[in-house]
Amino acid sequence: MPLWTEIADRVYVRRYSPLDISVTLIRGDEGLLLVDTRCNPREASEIRADAMTLGFGDVTRVVNTHAHYDHTFGNSEFAATATVYGHSRIPAHFAAFESPRLDVWREDPAAQPQYDWRDVVLTPPAVLIDAEIELDIGNRLVRLVPLGPGHTDTDLVVHVPDAHTWIVGDVVEESGPPMFGSGSFPFDWPVQLDALAGRMTDADVIVPGHGAPVNVAFLRQQAVLLRNVADGIRESYSRSEPLELVIDRLSAATGLPEPITEAAVYRGYTLLAGQTS
Repeated sequence: MPLWTEIADRVYVRRYSPLDISVTLIRGDEGLLLVDTRCNPREASEIRADAMTLGFGDVTRVVNTHAHYDHTFGNSEFAATATVYGHSRIPAHFAAFESPRLDVWREDPAAQPQYDWRDVVLTPPAVLIDAEIELDIGNRLVRLVPLGPGHTDTDLVVHVPDAHTWIVGDVVEESGPPMFGSGSFPFDWPVQLDALAGRMTDADVIVPGHGAPVNVAFLRQQAVLLRNVADGIRESYSRSEPLELVIDRLSAATGLPEPITEAAVYRGYTLLAGQTS
């Protein structure tokens, strides 16, 4: 069983299977703020039970770092007892990506047995954020910082200034390569990381969406990788190179697995085609 690790003052992280999701609790005098709710209500219920073992009370606030299923499909477990915050574009992303994905699974669960979405009720945040705000969680301020398009157009980071900690969701990945999933923006993603790095110090702790905490040097390295991918896609598109050639070359050049590179190239070509049509 995973255990909570206090990575900074009253900031606790626990890594859960499946998917090695990093779940964070931030303690204030008014209770616990939870960052991300995992893949379904049962997994979210597990978070609640595990949070109670700390002895600091129940979760009173929840923040989604972005709209993807592995970070939001447990929202319904907390909606009645906690205020849920997230990026203002999460409802639109749900409609475009997560709801259709859920419908396909419900039609034939056996086709995708890796998912356990029996009781999922898509529950967008009650408080939608389109500009940076501060939450007082009881003698402690937490900043919610919505980002521009990157991993998705719903990315939001949680900054705990007094603990020098940033919880950033999947704009940074540690236990695996960055994922160009549904609704990603390969050309803007490194720009967002550069902007974040500009707000951080070498002493800051960064909690990725998956994996162990990292530092700003790791974030900058990932920005370089993402920029190399973006530049390779742009250059190849300008030469009208076939997708298969681009995928093979970029995968070899960056070390990213071919399925991930394929997703990035397809998405990049689609975005560039939309700009020139």
